Amino acid sequence: MSELNHLAIIMDGNRRWAKRNNLPTQKGHLEGYERVKDVGKWCIEKGIKTLTIYAFSTENWNRSKDEVSYLMKLLTSAFNDEVEKFSEFGIKVNIKGTREGLDKKVLKSINKIQEMTKDNSEGTLNICLNYGCRLEIVEAVKEIVKKGYKEEEITEDLIDQHTWFADQPDPDLIVRTSGEQRLSGFLTWSSVYSEFYFPECTWPEFNESELDKAIEEYNRRHRRFGGN
Repeated sequence: MSELNHLAIIMDGNRRWAKRNNLPTQKGHLEGYERVKDVGKWCIEKGIKTLTIYAFSTENWNRSKDEVSYLMKLLTSAFNDEVEKFSEFGIKVNIKGTREGLDKKVLKSINKIQEMTKDNSEGTLNICLNYGCRLEIVEAVKEIVKKGYKEEEITEDLIDQHTWFADQPDPDLIVRTSGEQRLSGFLTWSSVYSEFYFPECTWPEFNESELDKAIEEYNRRHRRFGGN
């Protein structure tokens, strides 16, 4: 069993994997979706209670209309098709991000999967969709201002309570595939004491052996949280 409780993943490299294999971009995203299902199953088996994945950032709207449209259709289908399986395994699904800009079909599928899994307690899957941490912090500050808090009342805990991840433990380990070593707006607020791991493989190539390597590396590290 792993000591790791909350694993967060930046699923990078779908397009590069597709290009390297002379396949269309859509095939890369489809293969990436299959990998999410695999990793979710492995996390359950390894006792990892919370998995957070970066599915679509607020910056991803800058991609081509065809690619964005395909990603939204893929996510909508995934939410609708997998909801019963999540309930079967007792997994609660949270969609983290802004709803602004999402069409009605996507919003309907989000509402459905969150409602149908809200009472599940065996594990949690957070899907960051239309997510950016700067926006998350901005929205938290807006809520605090709206509630009329005084300057002297504003603390880290207060801000934390108004973020989209207020009900979640901070990630223990953040994995970004494809060798890139940056957060790209992912969980900036809640990752201040997270460990990081950057495998060279692309997300479609991320297998159980790669997950085991990440867990083993995490378990070797001594987390000090600012202490000795």
